[in-house]
Amino acid sequence: MVPDTIRFMTAQFASARLTRHPDGITAVDTEYIRPGLAASHIIQHGGAAAFVDVGTNYSVPHLLGALQELQIDPAAVEYVFTTHVHLDHAGGAGLLLQSLPSARLVVHPRGASHLIDPAKLIAASKVVYGAERYRELYGELIPVDASRVLQSEDGQRITLRGRPLQLLHTPGHALHHYCVVDLEHHNLFTGDTFGLSYREMDTAHGAFGVPTTTPSQFDPAQLIDSIDRLMATEPKAAYLMHYSRVTGLPAMAASLKAQIPQLAALALRHADDADPYAAIYGEMRALWIELAGRHGLADPAASVDEYLSKDIDLNTQGLIAWVKRQRR
Repeated sequence: MVPDTIRFMTAQFASARLTRHPDGITAVDTEYIRPGLAASHIIQHGGAAAFVDVGTNYSVPHLLGALQELQIDPAAVEYVFTTHVHLDHAGGAGLLLQSLPSARLVVHPRGASHLIDPAKLIAASKVVYGAERYRELYGELIPVDASRVLQSEDGQRITLRGRPLQLLHTPGHALHHYCVVDLEHHNLFTGDTFGLSYREMDTAHGAFGVPTTTPSQFDPAQLIDSIDRLMATEPKAAYLMHYSRVTGLPAMAASLKAQIPQLAALALRHADDADPYAAIYGEMRALWIELAGRHGLADPAASVDEYLSKDIDLNTQGLIAWVKRQRR
């Protein structure tokens, strides 16, 4: 059998689902699990480009196809920003860099070693997904050459042909998380810190957002603080991995900050249950159905079950892991 990585490196560029946004920003569907679930973003400025988050190995042909469609020379890509090293965000970084001769990978210091030598990252991901499902989702990770890695510093500014981008360390979803602030255009690239919001659940009230508490470093107090820190930059729009551009950020931030302690409380309430997973999953689903109904979804239960069931599963696992850490 030909290894996945060899097939990717020799494959033609794949077609890409693109959504063009203001300020030289384009969302590229990474084709992770389903269309509309995960987006990489390309920032173009002054003849140069940067990626923010890259998806998995299976996403790479689509990202290269996006460069082709946007008429961007791969050599013009100067940076690949990976907001954190969870594999739906960073799993394809090593493979992608093989086609970007000038790019440097920007990664949090806590995550850098995991992309240079991904063995521990692979092992941890297999615990969450199982070995077979892991390979279906992510393929074979390619290590990143350490000489191409730039470790982020909190508050650091990087310029893309004169366009200032600031990196803010934002723990809460993960200790190895940072966000990118597009200073002149008042945009945020938030990874998972600002939750997730699928476009299928938009209503006349705007975007419907929920927090991500996935394994294994969720911390409610840190996450609320990180959301406040992002909002202090007075952003006009946020670009989420799950999924792309949202506005109306004050209302969404308030909703996220209200939900985070609710999720933490329900996890603690069921910590000693015989089956905490079932209870936490059920209560989270009920909470999100209630909130989705208030948000104007015509059939909130059906929407939550269709678009958020996998997120409820991962959030439940993360909450259980958080409770266990509290008791050590």
